[in-house]
Amino acid sequence: MRILVTGANGQLGNEMQVIAKEYPQHTYYFTDVQQLDICDKQAVWTYIAENQINLIVNCAAYTAVDKAEDDSELAYKLNCEAAKQLACAAQSVGAAMIQVSTDYVFDGTAHTPYTEDCGPCPNSVYGTTKLEGETEVMNNCEKAVVIRTAWLYSTFGNNFVKTMIRLGKERETLGVIFDQIGTPTYANDLARAIFSVINKGIVRGIYHFSNEGVCSWYDFTVAIHRLAGITSCKVNPLHTAEYPAKANRPAYSVLDKTKIKTTFGIEIPHWEESLKRCIDTL
Repeated sequence: MRILVTGANGQLGNEMQVIAKEYPQHTYYFTDVQQLDICDKQAVWTYIAENQINLIVNCAAYTAVDKAEDDSELAYKLNCEAAKQLACAAQSVGAAMIQVSTDYVFDGTAHTPYTEDCGPCPNSVYGTTKLEGETEVMNNCEKAVVIRTAWLYSTFGNNFVKTMIRLGKERETLGVIFDQIGTPTYANDLARAIFSVINKGIVRGIYHFSNEGVCSWYDFTVAIHRLAGITSCKVNPLHTAEYPAKANRPAYSVLDKTKIKTTFGIEIPHWEESLKRCIDTL
């Protein structure tokens, strides 16, 4: 297959490049904005036709959650309009598409893990634009898969794990939110899951993927420091109200992964096991 991966310089895009080496039977086109501006409709259609792309994995997104509240136009352009053009271009050449989405499509008021059947209800610009992107992809590409994920981190780019390691070394105390519950996701595991979907064959639909288990940001930080050997920094639990942010965060965004596991035969590691792998790599 001829596979286009957009957003190739991001956390997930970089992990896709790492895992791709295990599947040399495919031809890959790894692009970021320098090689292909996905907001340029003409460029997208031309690139996909000229390179005879069979499958698009869209890892590109506007992910600055708080900035999106003020920059809704660009967030919409990248998360919705660009996703739509990729889907339409894929459809025009009979290609498939995998769109990566987010737990922010939910408002976080549930108390049990969200399944794919739960009605989305975003309460931020980021969540709203990502949900609209999902809808456009499903409406415009017959061979489409949407994978929602959460709390993504990696050895690449800037992320929560790297920030907590840096702050843990710089500070004696650190306050971290304890009343937002979810599941961290190692981007390397998500990349592996995407390749499972590719190699098993596209089964149209929306799927959830994160690591297994549940924690708060506070628990996550304590585990990061333990695994990184940081003992000089005391981590204190904070309420969300004590750490004001522009965009609303889901208080509970645990995703139910049953559907992706049964459909594609995927085994998912516990978040602490994956966190250890990431920190060992760092």
